[in-house]
Amino acid sequence: MEHALLEQVKHTRIHLRKGQLETIFEEFDVQRMRLTEAQRLEKYRKMLESPFRFFRGSAYLFYFDMAKTTSIFHTPNSRPTWIQGDMHMDNFGAFQNEAGTIVFDVNDFDEGYVGSYLYDIIRMSVSIALYLEEQGLHKATQETAIQYFLNSYIDQLKRFQRKKDDPLTLMFTKENTKGPAKKLLKKLEKRPHSLFLEDISYKSEDGQRAFLWNDEIQPVSSEEYSAIANALPTYKIKDIAYKHGSGTASIGLKRYYILVEDKKITSEENDLVLEMKEVRTAIPAYFLPYQEQFWDHYDHQGARVVGTQKAMHHLEDPHLAYITMNNQEFYIRERSPYKKKIKPKNYKDLEDYFTTTSLMGKIAAKIHARADIDYSHVFTYHSEEEILKAIGKDRTIFIEQTILQAMSYKEMVYTDFDIFKSFVETKFNFKKDLGY
Repeated sequence: MEHALLEQVKHTRIHLRKGQLETIFEEFDVQRMRLTEAQRLEKYRKMLESPFRFFRGSAYLFYFDMAKTTSIFHTPNSRPTWIQGDMHMDNFGAFQNEAGTIVFDVNDFDEGYVGSYLYDIIRMSVSIALYLEEQGLHKATQETAIQYFLNSYIDQLKRFQRKKDDPLTLMFTKENTKGPAKKLLKKLEKRPHSLFLEDISYKSEDGQRAFLWNDEIQPVSSEEYSAIANALPTYKIKDIAYKHGSGTASIGLKRYYILVEDKKITSEENDLVLEMKEVRTAIPAYFLPYQEQFWDHYDHQGARVVGTQKAMHHLEDPHLAYITMNNQEFYIRERSPYKKKIKPKNYKDLEDYFTTTSLMGKIAAKIHARADIDYSHVFTYHSEEEILKAIGKDRTIFIEQTILQAMSYKEMVYTDFDIFKSFVETKFNFKKDLGY
């Protein structure tokens, strides 16, 4: 009898959570993103690859849960931080900045918004636990890796506070990194600048370059070509393609590759690829306090993403821009030929994980400290001061609480993943098609 009652309790809890998940998926994937059934299946197939991939594709679920959780470590609503908004292990990587230096930094700004720094920190901590568990590493190692991230984050904020480092100029290169990141940066230095271009395009007999068509890169309609060309009158456009198959949360957003000639490049090969991506309201904005002053400056969603990148990077992409086309908002950036992330195979031992999460902690501190009064007149204070004040003098309590919260939420992600799997199989009747 007691066993039956416990099963009823468990069933009720799962049933209630299932209802929440279904409502949230419907609201965001259908009502907000307007995904077709085919696009939902494409997104959900990716999310079903692993709990970590599910976590990446359901940021709205994370904010739905976390925005209802109070904490003594939140900064006041009147002192928000400009947050990256979707901080996780795979949103850090290498690329080339405007000065030609290959750096390691955050590389995704679509969910940039203003709110408590703690949302970035907790989301990143959960992602560390999920990522390491996927690599077969046990709980103690996951907690240690998070601890490295948090300690490094606090230490770097204090260096900014004491003026030992400047968030406006600090960047991470092969000279001041270690482990997998340093190896990746050194390897990319040897990569020819034209390699990415040669992978996705070809030169015709008359020497003109054009895209190579494949499953991911497809031609656009004549109407789309004209609209994009008219929206970018300052560029000499050679070809335009529709880019398929990128990301998880970005499915359903239009993305184009634009092959242009860059007159600033003095070498024989002076073509480059611009990425033009549709953007919508940042997911955190649906859940965090409304910041009127922020929206006064960044009411165009492309302006918000471009503004976030400029605020968080020392030397930004000189091609950053935003446009409205056919009543849809886009941002534009160069598709870096050196864009690369650290992959699971690049971690050779536990020290590699700890070194990398420590570096990511420094980068998280840098973007939070840089994107404040140092950069934007939207802010009237230094974020590092406000964050350190919220953390308090005893970092041990903050670290223990954050790890506890992250590990607890990790278990919730695994439960949600099982519910999600059942939901997709029932909702779409595509069990065989999904590979189960």
